[in-house]
Amino acid sequence: MHWGRPRDQSNDLYNAYPLYGQAVASKDTFAEGVQHTRQPIVTGTSVLAIKFKDGVIIAADNLASYGSLARFKDIQRLHPVGTHTVIGAGGDMSDFQHIQHALDSLMITEFTQSDGHTLGPDEIYEYLSQVMYARRSKMDPLWNSLLVGGFKDGKGFLGYVDLLGTTYTASTLATGYGAYIAQPLLRKAVEGREHELTEAEGVKIIEESMKVLFYRDARSLNKYQVAVVTTNGVAISESRSAATEWAFADKIRGYGAQTQRS
Repeated sequence: MHWGRPRDQSNDLYNAYPLYGQAVASKDTFAEGVQHTRQPIVTGTSVLAIKFKDGVIIAADNLASYGSLARFKDIQRLHPVGTHTVIGAGGDMSDFQHIQHALDSLMITEFTQSDGHTLGPDEIYEYLSQVMYARRSKMDPLWNSLLVGGFKDGKGFLGYVDLLGTTYTASTLATGYGAYIAQPLLRKAVEGREHELTEAEGVKIIEESMKVLFYRDARSLNKYQVAVVTTNGVAISESRSAATEWAFADKIRGYGAQTQRS
């Protein structure tokens, strides 16, 4: 007798059978959950870059934000690629990690060729432009804006690549909010003077622009790194902070605990 409990394995309404006796899914449980990234989650903001007479300078802060939360404050968004190139990334940090792994694999493959040639910033720039456009064409973009900077054979290089595969080069570049706030400052200070600017002058211009971004960009942090690429190779600094002044805010109506004045 069944006593009200069907014993057919295809109809185990009351879970009467042990787990090992139940039907097992024939495919990966998570297969249906693999989807394309629809929006960036943990993101970095602006990256700035300029040319000077002996190379290029790129800077980015160390903040990775989770929405509006300043979640990770020790993220390096500058990545050296070989001995001639450095890239800076804004946008989704997990996608940037994927790009880092791809570039590291590319450099290992190039090294094992042992043909006496090394990839420079031009080649890395072309490689990234093809990768970004290919992912965009598959409707699965890498949600990043990338700056590629380097110095090889006596020539400096700066290029921009984004998630749509859009590319262009210039003597001053910026991503994110910096494209609106810092880019005009960089153009005014650098354009037309690329072949006379010294490294010290270039670093000062970058630091002033990073300070302005910290004042104005709610997703920025006053902790950043500066990468300098010259004939000596790639040098990425330790994290540094700019001296800021907030005393003026005491006079702003509604600031802090201050009440509105008539």
